[in-house]
Amino acid sequence: MRALLQRVSRASVTARTSVDDDPVETGRIGRGLVAFVGVTHDDTEAAASRLADRIATLRVFPDDEGALNRSCVDVAGAVLVVSQFTLYADTRKGRRPSFVAAARPEHAEPLVEEVVSGLAAHGLDVATGRFRTDMQVELVNDGPVTISLEV
Repeated sequence: MRALLQRVSRASVTARTSVDDDPVETGRIGRGLVAFVGVTHDDTEAAASRLADRIATLRVFPDDEGALNRSCVDVAGAVLVVSQFTLYADTRKGRRPSFVAAARPEHAEPLVEEVVSGLAAHGLDVATGRFRTDMQVELVNDGPVTISLEV
């Protein structure tokens, strides 16, 4: 599993299930992390649990001296989880990315839900996007701090 984390001062996501639908806000957070989460074919619940633990405890928030020594749990932050199959894009050939390494939604969705559950088990407020929809994410990157994780 992969995650692209962005430390944010605020973020939100809206989704629409078809082009004719109006966008509906599905998640909003204040200070915390936006976690774009990608799943590949051989990922498991154990990987999802490890990823949730890493996201919750990764020290990317400043302490009183400005060093990155605090986690999202330490600062009582929130996490906005957005499924992101494009994290498994293969761009080595040609000009059009291949998404063959990305898991099908039937495999990916329960694992993203497991990440959400794992984050909530850490006591974090968690908001989400909506699977299989066109989503619009708005965020204010704080720092900026952007971290790539893989488990």
